[in-house]
Amino acid sequence: MAIYDYAVIRVVPRVEREEFVNVGVVVSCQQTGLLEAGIELDAARVRALDPHIDLDTLRAHLQAIATICRGGPGSGPIGALPPRARFHWLTARRSSIIQMSPVHTGRSADPASIVETLLDRMVRVIGAREAGSGRRE
Repeated sequence: MAIYDYAVIRVVPRVEREEFVNVGVVVSCQQTGLLEAGIELDAARVRALDPHIDLDTLRAHLQAIATICRGGPGSGPIGALPPRARFHWLTARRSSIIQMSPVHTGRSADPASIVETLLDRMVRVIGAREAGSGRRE
């Protein structure tokens, strides 16, 4: 069994209201060297909390999370850090529009499926996958 840590990526359009929409997960598994972000932005759910949110800017910032997880060229100075340090940097507490949940720990016999499993459990609307809607933007 692989032990992994994860945090849920939340969009908090109006920080003062503390309302949020789960839009992704960041997963770190030291055993397998996994550091990956799965992101699925449901624009309608976010707009329900703030009809004036700049979705293009939000998408760019969410994409930066995935880029930092991948590391390498184009990922900036944080992307040059070791994977575990990048995970800790990404999951540090912030008071901004994009926030992370507390870090949780899990176990899996199939580390390759962790991100999809967590997206199903924590991000996707219940029943949406069965209805064939699959990934959002």
